[in-house]
Amino acid sequence: MSETSAEDRIWTVPNLLSFLRLLGVPVFLWLVLGPKEDGWAIAILAVAGFTDWLDGKIARAFNQTSRLGRIIDPAADKLYVFATIVGLLLRDVIPWWLVVVILGRELFVACFIPVLRKHGYKALQVHYLGKAAMFNLMYAFPLLFLASHTGWYADIARIVGWAFALWGTGLYWWAGVLYVVQVLQLVTSAKKE
Repeated sequence: MSETSAEDRIWTVPNLLSFLRLLGVPVFLWLVLGPKEDGWAIAILAVAGFTDWLDGKIARAFNQTSRLGRIIDPAADKLYVFATIVGLLLRDVIPWWLVVVILGRELFVACFIPVLRKHGYKALQVHYLGKAAMFNLMYAFPLLFLASHTGWYADIARIVGWAFALWGTGLYWWAGVLYVVQVLQLVTSAKKE
């Protein structure tokens, strides 16, 4: 199998895991906002976080990276973050300012996508800081969800959840700034040619 055809693969284990994560987004939102089945919602978030890590490991270990995987994996991550912050905001678990800061980063980075496209680039590689940020946020949200309950675990979940949330949000912005720096470097080098 040539390298080009390997890149065009659709049916790989990592892509299947990413598709399953995508299918979990509406289920998660329904559980949070409909019947308020928090235990199941937290389980879906935990599984999503684990499969996000697992699909990358499998893709690298078994040479199953693909063009589709580089699109749906970060898309699933972003949809989970968006669905989770919306669900947790509507349930009064997280404050509105956290939602504004996280979504503000998305808008900031999105402003540079047309610049990237104008110079013939489709997308940049995901930076390890972006993956670290997503890891932190995917663990922060279930913990903050647990902190909104009254069990013995609530105080511990609150402290650890906010640590993950603040660290993850900071890394998310840092990765966004590095993304913009990459875009500007590409544009500058393209103008010199």
